[in-house]
Amino acid sequence: MFVKACPDLKLRFLWLAIGYALVVLVVYLSLTSNPVEIVGSFPYKDKFFHALAYFTLMLWFAQIYHDKFQRNMIALVLVFMGASLEYFQSFDPNRFSEAGDLLANTVGVLLGFILALTQLKNVLLNVEKFFPWLAD
Repeated sequence: MFVKACPDLKLRFLWLAIGYALVVLVVYLSLTSNPVEIVGSFPYKDKFFHALAYFTLMLWFAQIYHDKFQRNMIALVLVFMGASLEYFQSFDPNRFSEAGDLLANTVGVLLGFILALTQLKNVLLNVEKFFPWLAD
């Protein structure tokens, strides 16, 4: 029995465009010399937001690519991206590279990967089914 690698997303181009815009946003926020200051204070809030960003990216792209190989590659690329961005931060005197940030990025990818093994992998497909006029 043949299993489709990608769901029948009618708005696949839009979902990919949003995903790549999220990647660009993460890269920008990681490399800007003037990092965004987040209001509020709780322990490890920067680690939480690192994990949240990479969780979002992993789960988003797992909506579009259901094939096991593709999903594994997305996870590897995101972990590599997180490591690369941490390395590039070390060249900016206003930023610094932290192993804890890399760990938080990787935890976010792993959580997104695990949740993508559940029915959460079909959220975008269900959005298109629930709002059929979106895909027309």
